[in-house]
Amino acid sequence: MCFDCYRPVWSWRCQAGKCVKIAAKSVNATAGEKLLSKNTCKLTCAPYGTLWPKPSGYIQVSSDVVSINPNSIYFQSMPGQVLPPKTNALLHELGQVFIRNIFLNLKGEPALKDPGHNFVVTVVLARTNVTTFTQDTDESYELTVSKEKNSAVTALVNAFTYPGAARGLETLLQLITYDDVTGSLIVPSAVGITDRPAYPYRGVLLDTARTFFSVEALKRLIDGLAASKMNTFHWHITDSHSFPFELKSHPQLTQYGAYDKKKVYTHDDIRSLVHYAQVRGIRIVPEFDAPAHVGEGWSYIAQPGDGPEDYVVCFHAEPWQSYCVEPPCGQLNPVSSKVYNVLSDIYSEMHELFDSDLFHMGGDEVNMNCWNSTESIVNWMYEKNMNRSDDDFHELWNSFQQEALKRLEAINNGKQKPIIWTSTLTTEARLKRFLDPKKYIVQIWTKGDDQTIANLVNNGYPVIFSNYDALYFDCGFGAWVGEGNNWCSPFIPWQKVYENDPMKLLSSLGVDATPATRRLVLGAEAALWTEQADEHNADSRLWPRVAALAERLWSDPQEGWESAEHRFLHHRERLVQRGLRADSVEPEWCYQNEGSCYLTT
Repeated sequence: MCFDCYRPVWSWRCQAGKCVKIAAKSVNATAGEKLLSKNTCKLTCAPYGTLWPKPSGYIQVSSDVVSINPNSIYFQSMPGQVLPPKTNALLHELGQVFIRNIFLNLKGEPALKDPGHNFVVTVVLARTNVTTFTQDTDESYELTVSKEKNSAVTALVNAFTYPGAARGLETLLQLITYDDVTGSLIVPSAVGITDRPAYPYRGVLLDTARTFFSVEALKRLIDGLAASKMNTFHWHITDSHSFPFELKSHPQLTQYGAYDKKKVYTHDDIRSLVHYAQVRGIRIVPEFDAPAHVGEGWSYIAQPGDGPEDYVVCFHAEPWQSYCVEPPCGQLNPVSSKVYNVLSDIYSEMHELFDSDLFHMGGDEVNMNCWNSTESIVNWMYEKNMNRSDDDFHELWNSFQQEALKRLEAINNGKQKPIIWTSTLTTEARLKRFLDPKKYIVQIWTKGDDQTIANLVNNGYPVIFSNYDALYFDCGFGAWVGEGNNWCSPFIPWQKVYENDPMKLLSSLGVDATPATRRLVLGAEAALWTEQADEHNADSRLWPRVAALAERLWSDPQEGWESAEHRFLHHRERLVQRGLRADSVEPEWCYQNEGSCYLTT
């Protein structure tokens, strides 16, 4: 049977900024109507085409396209510009990534009918020695594409820094697609874009302590970040459940704290991930959460003469509900000098491995009953003329935090800005008493309508939004402790992520959007805690919802999600093409029939 004989041949027409699906035989050939493939129509029809996130500045993309030869791509820095060896090496690797991603457009497609023109891509850097992304890195870029008659297609990415060039090259990648009508790889014949992000911190947290993730899975995450112009992978690498970070100064922590010998991140693993991220213009921010969220491995580092509570207390305490937020329990002993020596060693090895301007100190969910139930801690407090009130235990917590910060700064010479989570230590009554706004960044994980957020900004604290009602991607599943749904349900759809505007949240809390206020809002971060996720389902938990956050933080769109939907669906297809197991958002019919899947009132 000839199956192809009964298949309609579809074409697309650009109509009022939307791609409309039509049968090819209905195209009016005599009127000279142009036959468009789906990819070409989506690329050239709407103002932002298939770009995600949409550019924040000037954009002009021609509706005319030109074919390029994937086997004749010339990637280069500006002729005559001498780059430092490190920058040159990174740019070479980035060029290889760029070309590999171009070839993904051809996967599963027949041989090209049109071999296309030579394609020359040139990268120009204003500051050639800036290769690592930091909070102060300029990510702006300018992109131009042109085609002169009977000559090669040329693309120029002009950026202030290497990470900015990576963002510009991603935009260029998104302008290249396969046209199944002409059988060619195409790019618009003329492009002019100027672009820069609205917020400097655009991140994703992944917890690899509750569940271990392979290095390959973490590289997939980094690929998704790069495809969406995010810039930070916040690595929650240890917790009470496991200690998979290879610690050479105290190997027992890893030997007894990891789930097994294969579930360890060696120094070589971490160096390879840091480099992989740097090539793509992304930084990895490590977190060592303390004084809570510790446990496995800590009871095995004791030396002769050490007591059973010199490092960790409430270890595996039961009933666990009285001593921690989830099993297994464990907290550091804040009155033991030996704890701080181990902290110094952890900070030292992490500083050596992670090339980051930020360090996350954790600092949330401290259980006061745990410390209040530990005889050595209570006796120490009595010796210091302290009682056992809630305020006294917060004084103890603050003394831990100050000593931990002192140890961290001794290691990094004050060159890493510490981040801490919102907690009972960041309430209005304790905030300025304990935490210096010039020293700390505070990451918000409370709900978006919490007055704590306004209090932080009004008191001059730089903040990162991770409000759990919009940015915790582990929400909306069955409870793993007890019955019913998990604690932060319901599930958070991409539309809510897209419209989680930090400045609007502040405005609703009575904070004026002054220039000073805007400078304090560094950005936002989606979080995936892995009590119920592993590398087999994490992609679908994160993607494409992270991409919705990416456009919110890069473009700061004033329109609602509806105007972005057709590009969002296309970006989801792009993520799948690049190897991510991104979740399906709508039926494919909606992708092919733009704007037809809304509820009407």
